[in-house]
Amino acid sequence: MKTEELLSILNLYKNKTLLFEYAEGVFVGANYHITEVKHVAIDSVDCGAGVDSWRETIIQLWESPKEKEKTEFMSVLKALGILNKVGSMKPYTLDAEVKFEYSNETFHTAQLFVNDFEIRGHNLIFNLAVEKTDCKAKETCGVAETVESTTASETCCSPTSGCC
Repeated sequence: MKTEELLSILNLYKNKTLLFEYAEGVFVGANYHITEVKHVAIDSVDCGAGVDSWRETIIQLWESPKEKEKTEFMSVLKALGILNKVGSMKPYTLDAEVKFEYSNETFHTAQLFVNDFEIRGHNLIFNLAVEKTDCKAKETCGVAETVESTTASETCCSPTSGCC
C-alpha cells in the first residue's frame, strides 16, 4: 500500500477505531502508540550488481507497558492527526510504500506490509504481513523462479555465478 492510499483510507473512515492485525486473529494491543514516522530513502545494489532506489514511509507502533489493561483502541481521527502533523513537518512521498514497524513480548521486531484493510463494525482494520526476502537478480544469477527444495549445503548463487 502506498502512503497516499493509507492517508485516503484514514480520511474516509475518520469515525472508526483503528486496529492492526499482524497475524490471523492477532492484533496490536489497544495500548499502542504511534511513536515514530520515518521517511526513508533506499539506495541499493543487489547481488547481480543491479542498482535501485525507492522511498518508504515506516510508521512505528509501540505498546505501552503502563497501559496493558487498556481496552479502547486509538481512533482513526487521532492517528490521522498524528500523521498530518508529521506530514506538515516533513512532507510525505505519497507514492512511497508504507510499512508498520512493530514488536511485542512475543513477536520479533519487523517491518510489516499492509496486505489489505477491512471494516468490521466500528473498526477499521489494517491487515499486516511479513514479506519474505527475495533475490532481485534471479535471471542474472541463474536462480530458478521456483525452487522445489534445497538442502543446507546448497546455495542460491554459486561462487562461480558472478553474483553474491
